[in-house]
Amino acid sequence: MSEKSVFIEQMKSRTKKFAVDVIFLCDTLKKNKASSVITYQLVKSATSTGANYRAACRARSKKEFFSKICIVEEEADESEYWLEIIKDTNMTASIAELNVLLKEANEISRIITKAKDTTYNS
Repeated sequence: MSEKSVFIEQMKSRTKKFAVDVIFLCDTLKKNKASSVITYQLVKSATSTGANYRAACRARSKKEFFSKICIVEEEADESEYWLEIIKDTNMTASIAELNVLLKEANEISRIITKAKDTTYNS
């Protein structure tokens, strides 16, 4: 397996794990109207990050890849936003897990941004 193929498979696993971990974190949120909305938005953006990354990996052209990877970038950034809102409003007692997910969202965003910029500039 090539280095690129290994990286792609690792990112597929990483984005899927991120989505699953976000779902588990959402189960720890204080139950109220706001957390209901935030859970909905966060689960949508976190799962979309992985789903769209997989779609980007199956792109039939450089333009299609670029389009899909831009969506991944947006969804990862949105996930980070909702995680920040959870942190700022003290909606969970699972602070350690929240901080891990914030770090992971940021790292995924940076990796995807680099991939997007590399594609755009080549």
